[in-house]
Amino acid sequence: MEHFLTSYGYLALIIFAFVEACCIPISSEITFAAAGLLAHEGHLSLPLVILVGTLAEMGGSLTSYYIGSHGGRTLLDKYGKWVLVTHSDVDRAERFFAGKGTWIVAVARVLPLVRCFASFAAGLVEVPAAPFAIFSLIGTAAWATALSLLGYSLYSTVHQFFHSFSLIGALLAVVLILGLVVHRLHAMRKDAHRKAAAIEVQATDAGQPTQQPRVSSGRSGGAHRSGRTPPA
Repeated sequence: MEHFLTSYGYLALIIFAFVEACCIPISSEITFAAAGLLAHEGHLSLPLVILVGTLAEMGGSLTSYYIGSHGGRTLLDKYGKWVLVTHSDVDRAERFFAGKGTWIVAVARVLPLVRCFASFAAGLVEVPAAPFAIFSLIGTAAWATALSLLGYSLYSTVHQFFHSFSLIGALLAVVLILGLVVHRLHAMRKDAHRKAAAIEVQATDAGQPTQQPRVSSGRSGGAHRSGRTPPA
């Protein structure tokens, strides 16, 4: 992350921030902390890191919101597996929004993990566009500012983490990424099995013949029991 930010500067920041806001779980914590560190070293400008990062995240947030509000479920069925996003992820985000006002968008945009899917879920549940943009901007700006300042202020700690333990950190990152991918693939298999079971139940219910109860009159029933033919 630091290598890309050092080599490509604000372009790398824009890509990482935009993609993370589009439901692809890239760690924005590392992105902005590393950008704040580079600002302390003079490679980047701290105000520009906050401004560019916020605008890039807002671009991704609005894109994700638009996708969610225009056939999000259909697109999730087709392409969700390629970004390791399941229906359960979106369902959790939808439950987070349920029964709350539009202000909850600002809260969702500063919560780890939830913030990654918040914009898409807000589009699905039809949060009005203007309030969504306002509260998403508030939450996104607060998040980008806090993490960038953290990386800038805790320069020595962050610097030591990124440099002194670079090899250990890289190995740990690989293990964590592999664990995340395995976990996401397992979650996607469970989601697919759950969806297949639901479809099977619906198909079974739809194909089951409706049996009408056989109702016989008291006279015919009595005639049958007695073996006599009822009079005309």
